[in-house]
Amino acid sequence: MVLSVWPMAWRWQKLLAARGIHDRLAWLVRAYFVAYTAGQVLPTAVGGDAVRIFETAKRHPGQGGPVAGSVLLERALGGAATLALAGLGFALAVGRYNVGAYLWIELGFVVATVLLAIGLFSRRVRPLLAKTVPLLRKIRLERPIRAVYEGIHSYRGHPKLLAGVFALTLAVQSVRVLAIWSAGKAVGVELSPRPYYVMGPLLFLVLLMPFTVNGIAVRESFFVSFLGGLGVDADKAFATGFLFFAVTICLSIPGALLLGWQSVRGLTRPSPPQLRDG
Repeated sequence: MVLSVWPMAWRWQKLLAARGIHDRLAWLVRAYFVAYTAGQVLPTAVGGDAVRIFETAKRHPGQGGPVAGSVLLERALGGAATLALAGLGFALAVGRYNVGAYLWIELGFVVATVLLAIGLFSRRVRPLLAKTVPLLRKIRLERPIRAVYEGIHSYRGHPKLLAGVFALTLAVQSVRVLAIWSAGKAVGVELSPRPYYVMGPLLFLVLLMPFTVNGIAVRESFFVSFLGGLGVDADKAFATGFLFFAVTICLSIPGALLLGWQSVRGLTRPSPPQLRDG
């Protein structure tokens, strides 16, 4: 899973470049690892995204809107690709595993994703969105929300880029699902990868919701509910979820080391008066 950070950073680099923002892949990889670390103490993936936006906007003054737009669009495309992967998982699992109860959950996510795409990219709904401006202005949110909206809407003219990012995300998420399957095998869950291609994408979508810190309790409950429906013992299902949690914690270690090194460098760096005295 650690290796999946590089293709994800590369897709972000391409989205930024489409808006005239150019940055090194190495720095974007670093930003991803730091975001993973932040996601351990902030609300799910949204907290990590906020850190990426903040750090990158500081590197590119005056580009806060496009930077935020690239990160949020990347997240939205990731959600759409995850839904497509879940659909493939349903097709593979139908008739072999009892996963029909989760079909309605995916359908709800599909409807929400379609509505979001229409709201972000359709020119016809802009007059409707304009009606929210007085309220947003009153609560002083018009400028940041407008900047983010314009940053995302501008990608309407880059359909090939969006399709490429979608395809890459689909491939990366496929590998991440196999990591869940491997965790299950490690604790003795004897299931093929097929049902995991239903469970994994739904789990990724649930963990995007900003109402938990690092998905604690939600993730394990989801594993017990889903795998329990397939006849897996509750203890093994919980152990699978916990082991996958441990894997995600390992992903945050490089970011923690980077932040620690950055703090040490900041403490040892001479202050401006010292530099002048030298």
